[in-house]
Amino acid sequence: MKVLGLTGGVGMGKSTAAGFLLSQGVRVVDTDALARQFVQPGKPALVEIQAAFGQTLVAPDGHLRRDELARIVFADSAARQKLEAILHPRIFAAWRAQIEIWRGENQPHAVVVIPLLYETKAETWFDKIICLACSAAAQQQRLLARGWTADQIRQRLAAQWPVEQKIARADFVVWTEGAIAAHQQQLEQILKKL
Repeated sequence: MKVLGLTGGVGMGKSTAAGFLLSQGVRVVDTDALARQFVQPGKPALVEIQAAFGQTLVAPDGHLRRDELARIVFADSAARQKLEAILHPRIFAAWRAQIEIWRGENQPHAVVVIPLLYETKAETWFDKIICLACSAAAQQQRLLARGWTADQIRQRLAAQWPVEQKIARADFVVWTEGAIAAHQQQLEQILKKL
């Protein structure tokens, strides 16, 4: 089984690529989705986050106030490191376990969507790495369309490697500007090469 890492900057099309790969029958695990699972009400990681960052981060209904946590951790690298120390080991163990299940099923390919692939030094776990990229202008436009402020965008970008560094280290690059069909064709070509 070929294990592929799929990375790229925020707003550069990772979710779109994951959806396409799933539609083609490729097994995909998304680390952002895993992170959301780990912070559901009653989960140990949520309890740890609440202990580390304060009671007000959990709403009366028991759910994490994600926007408030983001406001804290993207403004303070020490706080972000504290959050990553809580979540990253759990996320890493979960996607590794999923890969082993798929390996046991003799799946031909498995993809891990991992935005911080290089930042977390996870590249050695993958046979090949695909980086999704677009221009800074397109990225800015996409993130503004999400309702993010210019300050939020700046903070998120500062928390990740520049996409140029990710491109330089990746085995494949998918340029995600333009039609979705072009994005899909690039991914299809990569799958054929593998």
